[in-house]
Amino acid sequence: MFSRWLQRQWYEQRRLAPALWLLAPLAGLYSVVAGRERCTAKPEVLPVPVIVVGNITVGGAGKTPLTLWLAGQLHERGWRPGIISRGYGGDNVAPRQVKPSALPAEVGDEPVLLCRRSGVPVWIGRDRVAAGRSLLAVHPDVNIILCDDGLQHYRLARDVELAVFDGRGAGNGWRLPAGPLREPLARLAEVDAIVCNGAPDRRLPAELPRFDMRLQAGDFYNLDDPQRHCGVADLKARSLHALAGIGDPGRFFRTLEELGLAFSRHPFPDHHAYTPADLAFARDGVLLMTEKDAVKCAGLTVGETWVLPVEAELSPALIDLILEKLRGRQAA
Repeated sequence: MFSRWLQRQWYEQRRLAPALWLLAPLAGLYSVVAGRERCTAKPEVLPVPVIVVGNITVGGAGKTPLTLWLAGQLHERGWRPGIISRGYGGDNVAPRQVKPSALPAEVGDEPVLLCRRSGVPVWIGRDRVAAGRSLLAVHPDVNIILCDDGLQHYRLARDVELAVFDGRGAGNGWRLPAGPLREPLARLAEVDAIVCNGAPDRRLPAELPRFDMRLQAGDFYNLDDPQRHCGVADLKARSLHALAGIGDPGRFFRTLEELGLAFSRHPFPDHHAYTPADLAFARDGVLLMTEKDAVKCAGLTVGETWVLPVEAELSPALIDLILEKLRGRQAA
C-alpha cells in the first residue's frame, strides 16, 4: 500500500530517498502555505487555561495515552479537565459532544477512546476554539482544557504546548510530502516540553525539558465482553494474529514481543476503516488488537478477539512544570 511505502521512505531513510526527490518542490510549497496560514491566524483566548498536546510530524506518536495521563493527573490535583479534538474523519465541521456510544466513523476513533477512558467531557470540531466554547457552555465546571492534536491550530491560543515524538523521531527531516514534518524542527524552540515515546531523536533540542513516556500494558480484555480478561500465559502456544492501525504499528507488535508472544503481523494504515473482510485472516485463530482499533472493530470479528490496553507512565515532574506555567492564569 502506498501510504506504508511512503512512511518507510520517510522514517527508514535518514535523508531524502531518491524516490522522493520529485516531491521536494511540493515540500517547499507546503512550507510557504503553512507559514502563511500561521502568520494570518488570529488566536482567540478561551476563558480557561489550554494545554495543547501535539506533534510536528504526521501520524500517531502517543498523543492519546499522554492526554489520558494528563487528564488523570490534573484531576488528582483538583482540576476539572475537558478535552477537545479535531476528530478524524466524519463530518466534524460543527462542534459536537462525544458520547461513549458514538460511532468512530462519525466522530473519530481517538475521541471515542478518550471519552470512554477519561471520564471527562470530550468535544470535537474542525474549529477547536468553537469546540472549546461549546464544551464550556455545556460543562461550566470545567476549568482547564486539553487539546488533543492541536499544535498547528493557531486560532486557538494556548498556555502550554507539549510536542510528542515516538521512536521514529523526525524521520528524514523533510516537510510534507517529501518527509513527515508538518513544521520544521525549529518550531520546537517554542514548545514548553518534549515527550518521547521511545528513544529520543538526537536532533531534538537538548535545552528543552524532555520527558520519557513508557506505555505499560495491562491485561487483555475481550472485545465482545470487556469484563472478561486473560493473561499472557492464556495466549501462549495458540495461533495468534496481531492487528494494528496506528501511526507506528510496529510499536504494538514490539509490545507483544516483549510480553513473550509469537504472532502473525497485520499492519493497517492509521485511522483505517475496517470491514469484516479485513479481519477474515483471523477466522481460525485468536486476534489481538489495540484499544484504538477495538473501538472500530466491534461487531466485525468472527472469532476470539482480545484487546490490549496501555497506560502512559511519566514523571510527575511534567505536571509540576505545567502547573508552574499556569501559575497566575485564573480560570473563569
